[in-house]
Amino acid sequence: MHTIAAKAVAFGEALQPEFKAYAQAVVDNAKRLADELMKRGFKLVTNGTDNHLIQIDMKTSHDIDGREAQDILDKIGLTANCNAIPNDTLPPFRPSGLRIGTPAITTRGLQADDMAQLAEWIHQAIVKRNDAAALQQLKAEVVAFAVRFPLPSDAANA
Repeated sequence: MHTIAAKAVAFGEALQPEFKAYAQAVVDNAKRLADELMKRGFKLVTNGTDNHLIQIDMKTSHDIDGREAQDILDKIGLTANCNAIPNDTLPPFRPSGLRIGTPAITTRGLQADDMAQLAEWIHQAIVKRNDAAALQQLKAEVVAFAVRFPLPSDAANA
């Protein structure tokens, strides 16, 4: 019964007029982030996106696997997850791909104009992955930025 209730809530939210604007913002953010990442030399599996997900071929882009990229981004406060890509030659626990989605950041209020900054932090973290001081500085920048966009539960309690 809890699954039925959850679906009912989700369908109810999807019927609201503001959901269409939210869904469009999710896609707009993903498209802009994909473009910004490609400008910085990241090879995307699909050379862009038409939905909420971006899949980066990290092996081709920066000669690291997706797990290492995931761990690097985690160090600066950005969440992504490693993921296999088509015809991946690496093992499942250390795949070539890195998957990034935009629903969570859109829910927090980020807009398409914020995607260039996000792409730059991702790029800098990967390029400077062996520089602990640089990663600490990037983390401080990400944290300072993120507090401007509170989590929905935090905003309701403010």
